[in-house]
Amino acid sequence: MIRVMLPAHLRSLVQRRGEVELQLEGAATQRSVLDALEAQYPMLRGLIRDQVTQERRPFVRFFACEDDLSHESPDAVLPDAVVQGAEPFMIVGAIAGG
Repeated sequence: MIRVMLPAHLRSLVQRRGEVELQLEGAATQRSVLDALEAQYPMLRGLIRDQVTQERRPFVRFFACEDDLSHESPDAVLPDAVVQGAEPFMIVGAIAGG
C-alpha cells in the first residue's frame, strides 16, 4: 500500500480529506504511482503531469523521506519507507515569485 499526500486543491477534486492509498502491481516508481493515481481518480489526469509527454508539470514537485524526487527518473524505484507505507509519497504545488 502506497500512501500519497496531495495538495489541498487536488484533495478537493478527489473529495478526500487525508492521504490517498494506492495498491500497486510491480515496482513502486513515480510513474507507477501516478498511473495508479490517475486510474483511480481520472479527474487528476493532466493536472500533475502532461497527458501527452507524461512529464511533471512545472509547478509540481515530488517528495519522499524528506528528499526532493522531482528531478529523479520517473522509473526510479521509490525509497523503501514509501514502498512499505511508513512514509508518504508527497505531491506538492511549488510556489514561485519574487
